[in-house]
Order: sequence, then C-alpha cells, then structure tokens
Amino acid sequence: MNSINGPAPTPATRARHLLPLTVWLCPDDTTSPPARPTVQPRQTPDRRAALTKICDRHRTSINTTLARHIISATTGEGDVITEAFTTNHAILSAAAQLDRRALACVPHPPMAQYIGAQLRATLPQEFLGRVQMRPCRADQMHRGVADHLGRVSLVIAAPPIPRAASARTGPRTASAPGGCPACLSDVLANTAFQTRSFLPAAYRILRPGGHLAVVTTARHLNGRLVDPAPEIIRQARAAGFRYSQHVIAVRVPVEGDTLLVQASPVSIGQLRDVRSRALPPAARVHADVCLLTRPGDTSRGGNR
Repeated sequence: MNSINGPAPTPATRARHLLPLTVWLCPDDTTSPPARPTVQPRQTPDRRAALTKICDRHRTSINTTLARHIISATTGEGDVITEAFTTNHAILSAAAQLDRRALACVPHPPMAQYIGAQLRATLPQEFLGRVQMRPCRADQMHRGVADHLGRVSLVIAAPPIPRAASARTGPRTASAPGGCPACLSDVLANTAFQTRSFLPAAYRILRPGGHLAVVTTARHLNGRLVDPAPEIIRQARAAGFRYSQHVIAVRVPVEGDTLLVQASPVSIGQLRDVRSRALPPAARVHADVCLLTRPGDTSRGGNR
C-alpha cells in the first residue's frame, strides 16, 4: 500500500536510515603528572599550576585515548583542530603527538595556567608549537579563532553538565572544594551547554566537510537521569549539521569479555549505608560520541 508521500517504506529502506554504530575502547588514562623535579625556583608558579588538583568530573571528560580515536578518525596530518569547553590537556596533547595543529578555547587565566603547565610536563619542546590556547568562550570561538575561520577540520566539545543543586547549597555546588580550576571556569563563564550559541559558532569555523564531535555522558541530575545527546543532535541539525555517526566510547578496561569497573571509596560507602536516601552510585562505563558533519566537499576530510 502506498502512502500519500509515496510507497510505504520496506524493512530494507528503513534499515538505510539507521546510523552506523562503532565501539571504541578508551579506558581513562588522563592524569595530572607532577612537575619535573628539575624545576628552578623562578618557575615556582608554573610548578604550583602543574600540581593543582583537578576534579574527577573534569579530569576524565575526554582522555587522551578517546582524543586520539576522534582525531585519527576524522582528520589528517597538518589539519587544524579546535576544542571547546576545554578542561584538561588531553586533546591538545593528542593532537600534537599526531602532528595536528590544535587551538583550545580557554577563557580564564587559572585554567590556561594549569593546562599550560600540564602540556610543558608531558610534551617534548618541539611539539609545543603545534598547540595554542585562545582566551574565548565556546560560543565565541568564531571570534577567538577568526584567523582560521572556515578552515578548521574538527571541533571537539565535551559540554559540561551542571551538578545537582540542593535547596541547602543552591548553585554553590558547582564549585569544587579543592579549588578545581575547571569548576571555577564553569562557574565564572556559566558554561552550561547553550547549543543556540555554540553550535553556530562551530559551524562557522569548520571547513565544508569538517566534523564536530560532541562527547556526552548521561547523569543523574536533581533525581532524574539526564541524557543531553538527543537535544544536542536536534539543535545541531537545526544549525545545519548532518548527523554522521554514533560512537560508544568504553571508559573502563576490558579483560576478555569482562568490564573492569572499580568503585571509589565514596561509592563503597554508599553501598554499605543502607539508611542513605541517595541514588545508588553510578559507574561511568561509557561516553557517547556524536559525530556531526558540516555539509560540503569531503575530499579533504582526513580519514572519513
């Protein structure tokens, strides 16, 4: 039977609309390496930045293994990469090691100082010239990287999800008790993911055929599970992007057919406290990577 819009879809035609699904093994490996023991007294501020503690929520937003997967799959040597919502050095380090040029949006000096210290502690001197930090927010990247407007091959973003706020603490829960510079950056910039401002900026700096990779994780927020991916995809399509692929990035080690999920001391304490009304501890087993493409000529598009 034909519908008013043409023949009814067959199972074969419906299958063609399903997006390909890929699984990457990306165990968390991003660490905060200590400063080199040879640091001289005149470099003490840099050493303090290198030893700064960054919270787990931001430390593992994107690790170097996941960054290498994304960069290798979507770009070629010498391509330009831009990172939005920068919270660690993983993407910049991976890009430099893979012979790409990388620009990161880092609007606040404490965060830039921390990331700079980590880069100098992990990258050879000759690689440092491949990475730069620009003092702009994610929604202003078309201004911060205006010298590369329309020539960027890949934009990577791990938009922050605000912490659940209680009636007692209110919005202060967004700050880190240990002085995490990424949390401070979130608070000062109000970097809750705003697709209507960020996505058009990413579209403008990408070359035709360039890619946007958005990394998200579903989380419990105010008593409910929040998965930002569907709304991000909807807004990205409205901004002109084409949804290309969904990748499952497994964040824990795999041994044979077993996922090696480890509980933190806090999680173990929650499991033992039968009187607690808190939600059960959540293990971050995977992240979702939404790969989107700016339509156009893809002949220059790296490996994709």
